[in-house]
Amino acid sequence: MAVKIGVLALQGAFREHCDYLNRCGARAVEVRMPEDLEELDGLILPGGESTTIGKLLRRYGFEQPLKEFQKPIWGTCAGMILLSREICGGLPDQLALDRIDLRVTRNAFGRQAESFTAPLDLSNLDQPIPAVFIRAPLAEPLSDRVEVLAQVNGQVAAARQDNIWVSSFHPELSGDLRLHRAFLSNCAGET
Repeated sequence: MAVKIGVLALQGAFREHCDYLNRCGARAVEVRMPEDLEELDGLILPGGESTTIGKLLRRYGFEQPLKEFQKPIWGTCAGMILLSREICGGLPDQLALDRIDLRVTRNAFGRQAESFTAPLDLSNLDQPIPAVFIRAPLAEPLSDRVEVLAQVNGQVAAARQDNIWVSSFHPELSGDLRLHRAFLSNCAGET
């Protein structure tokens, strides 16, 4: 039976993640309410606008359920920001779920016009991945519990802590399914 992965579908690049997950043989489910978290094998918080997503998470009652969600979670771009402990460059009341010991800086590469794609070496993949950075955050670890998977400019571009994965780039826009496959392996208990 295929693993069932939820993709937060309040705002952002959720459709692209669902497509990649389905192409990898998973069963992708759009998550729009906290009760949609039940019976998932994992969850993706997609890229988008972190302030907007955070406000929607609070409005629909997701904050506590996401803090208590015990299955693997992967946050990409805005999702990375939301899962982190500290946020630099955000609003004073911006939601930080404190699921990974990172301090993130929003829009670390500048505006949309400074977006770029570059090959990125990740410690959990054999070959570089084409990493798409769009108004991407960067991060620094706040504890030795964080396993850094990739760096850009000396700061974290991808990491994991226990079953929480984050990437500052958009793997769902790269054309490369390897990170989604690696996450699915984690959700299935293989890594």
